[in-house]
Amino acid sequence: MKQVFYRVAENRPLARDVYWMRLEGDTTPLTRPGQFINIRVGTEYLRRPISVCDWDDRGLVIIYKVVGKGTELMSRMAAGEVLDTLSGLGNGFDISKAGEKPLLIGGGVGVPPMYSVCKRLAEVGITSTVVLGFNSAADVFYREEFEVLGAKVYVTTADGTYGEKGFVTDVMKDLDYSYFFTCGPEPMFRAVEKIAKTSGQYSFEERMGCGFGACMGCSCKTLYGNKRICVDGPVLEREEIIWEQK
Repeated sequence: MKQVFYRVAENRPLARDVYWMRLEGDTTPLTRPGQFINIRVGTEYLRRPISVCDWDDRGLVIIYKVVGKGTELMSRMAAGEVLDTLSGLGNGFDISKAGEKPLLIGGGVGVPPMYSVCKRLAEVGITSTVVLGFNSAADVFYREEFEVLGAKVYVTTADGTYGEKGFVTDVMKDLDYSYFFTCGPEPMFRAVEKIAKTSGQYSFEERMGCGFGACMGCSCKTLYGNKRICVDGPVLEREEIIWEQK
């Protein structure tokens, strides 16, 4: 973890209530896809954890959804503004376990870290199959970006207005894959868990207090005791997670 002050290079709408932001600055704290940054927004007390979609030696890209006051303030930021962040947070995905035919599953704002996984796998010659899930056509983003990386991409929408009608599991159940990586809402995870054919890694979207392990506000039950999503995660192995009944 490192405090980094990033300069906003671009901030624009991408889909319904979803924005794409390019930040310039030090990216050396980022070592794995699936890590996140924690952003101080205005005078808001808590920082906002946002997953990293992509990065290079000049800066990084984040994609975020406006869901409250903090992200609404972010959506109005202009080029040149500076963000106080904690960068390089979380453990990220271990892509060495991908095998020859990895499956990447992203739901909503869980899509951005899947792009980073797909890009890093493509760089070492591994082609991914990608399943993206959204509520409606107005929410869809990044299909073409995955296809540019050579991925086979399926898109589902709950209302059927784009791609295949249904959920990511409706497509996933018919696919052949060596391993899976996924990020999205917990209800999607529970559905994936019921039909997954292989080992895999889940990246949890949790509300966080501090973002660096001090408050214990984002714990998840595992076979090895409670793990803090912000530092022991957000990525957990399939086999270690204890799914409580709800």
